[in-house]
Amino acid sequence: MPEDKKDTASMEKLVSLCKRRGFIYQSSEIYGGIAGFWDYGPLGAELKRNLRDTWWRAMTREREDVVGLDATIIMHPNIWKASGHVDTFSDPMSDCLLTKKRFRSDHVDLQSGMVYRFTGATGAEDTKSDVPFAVLAPQGKPRESALKIAKLFYEQRGVKSPEPTGGETGEKVENTRAFNPENGAQLTEPRPFNLMFRTFVGPTATDADVAYLRPETAQAIFAQFKNVVDSSRVKVPFGICQIGKAFRNEVTPKNFTFRSREFEQMELEFFIKPDEAIEILTGAPAQAWSESADLSTPQPTWGWDLWHRYWVAQRTEYYNSIGLGTDVLDYYTQSADDLAHYARACTDILFKFPFGTDELEGVAARGEFDLSQHQKHSGKPQEYFDDELKAAAAKLTEEQKEAMIQKRIAAEQAKTKGTPLTEAEVRAWFDRLFKGFYVPHVIEPSAGLDRLALAVLASAFCEEEKADMNGKVEVRTLMRLHPRIAPIKVGVFPLLKNKPELVSKAREVYDLLKKHMNCFYDETAAIGRRYARQDEAGTPFGVTIDFETLGEKGEELKDTVTVRERDSNAQHRIKISELLGWLVERVQ
Repeated sequence: MPEDKKDTASMEKLVSLCKRRGFIYQSSEIYGGIAGFWDYGPLGAELKRNLRDTWWRAMTREREDVVGLDATIIMHPNIWKASGHVDTFSDPMSDCLLTKKRFRSDHVDLQSGMVYRFTGATGAEDTKSDVPFAVLAPQGKPRESALKIAKLFYEQRGVKSPEPTGGETGEKVENTRAFNPENGAQLTEPRPFNLMFRTFVGPTATDADVAYLRPETAQAIFAQFKNVVDSSRVKVPFGICQIGKAFRNEVTPKNFTFRSREFEQMELEFFIKPDEAIEILTGAPAQAWSESADLSTPQPTWGWDLWHRYWVAQRTEYYNSIGLGTDVLDYYTQSADDLAHYARACTDILFKFPFGTDELEGVAARGEFDLSQHQKHSGKPQEYFDDELKAAAAKLTEEQKEAMIQKRIAAEQAKTKGTPLTEAEVRAWFDRLFKGFYVPHVIEPSAGLDRLALAVLASAFCEEEKADMNGKVEVRTLMRLHPRIAPIKVGVFPLLKNKPELVSKAREVYDLLKKHMNCFYDETAAIGRRYARQDEAGTPFGVTIDFETLGEKGEELKDTVTVRERDSNAQHRIKISELLGWLVERVQ
């Protein structure tokens, strides 16, 4: 992945602003909070709603080949057995022997240095006193720093601490994750920790009643695949998308809302024909990606590779449309070693967060794994029937069919990951394919709404130095949120609150606009202060009703208002009768 560039100070300021302005609060804060859970305040709720709406519109309303789904959070536990989550959905976990703090083992930074092993006094009441306690003294640190940690470890257990006899020896190690990066104390051996939250369905709360809060929204889409096909008259290629809550009992939630235990996902499962079906239908191998490939419009000849790259391009286009451009995005193509055994490719779309560059969305080519797993475990067919494919296959000669079979057998034998199909399984698969049946393959763009909200907030956060009329330089904080996703689109301000005529006219303008966009009315404090408050809220436009609006400075200015732009401070004089259209054009 790209090298991280961390800006801790900027992140701290952003977190502070989010609470101060009502974007994000710590959940249960009055009781000390609960790690990994966050609440969205008035501005944050509007921001998330706008992001949901733009994503849903881009995925469904502006396309003819994607439909929506809204599935339950709790589903039959066998779904998670089939998907592999019950058996394999876990992270490695280690505990610090000194502080008992828990770490996700694979997230501990690699460390190098001298390992010293100490032993407490023998014969002590604590039976663990004879067990050596290892401490890492990083390169350049003296042995005494490790001794201090060891003394603390034994003193906390009521055991006589080791004396600096010089008898302890150090062993040099390189690139280890076995020690707490905060104090050098030894970590326990990694052990798997399943990330799913368990619950019970029904009154008895026995093992037979165990269910899970879903760790992802995708499996509901696969479980309802046949119902959608049968009820919606969709044809492959097509997609099913969903926005919804998911839950993961993360070992170490961190980086504000980036890694949380309750979060919201926006996922699309886009179902495509197997490459072999494309070859039968077109008479040529499915088209693969090349440097000259045009990804603007899907073609019937596309294979999985082009579909995968197409969706990476589509998602990039979406991010650009809400203000996240090439200056803040990056990409990481997973290597063969990174990929799951069933995946053909996965591209992570990354964002340059203040705490480092990290994943915003993953676009994966998952093959037929998910639907095949549910077909196997449920006993219910998940195949799609393609009458055009059946007709095309009927025209193939036996030699052509056998050539396709042999090509697939060779590909299976060359596999280095997963369990390859046997020759009998390959022939059975082609037998169904030649009759027009196949389990569709899947391209999955999967994004986190909370991560996206954090990304747009981080990208928008800006501090500028500005001199007032007396020449005093002040720091101006503003959120340069794209108008499409800004929580408040326009602030409406009477120039003075003690002038009834201005207040009345301002209320008229507010009533005109509020039916069409989220507005905020404010008449307290000086106009500059009101502008500043809305700048911090990310409001792109401010409308001021002044004496020109009342016609006191000429009839030609009567019923006009001053519109101020947040980012440039530019001001425009707009007729009230044209104001709504002027704003709508810029905020949608």
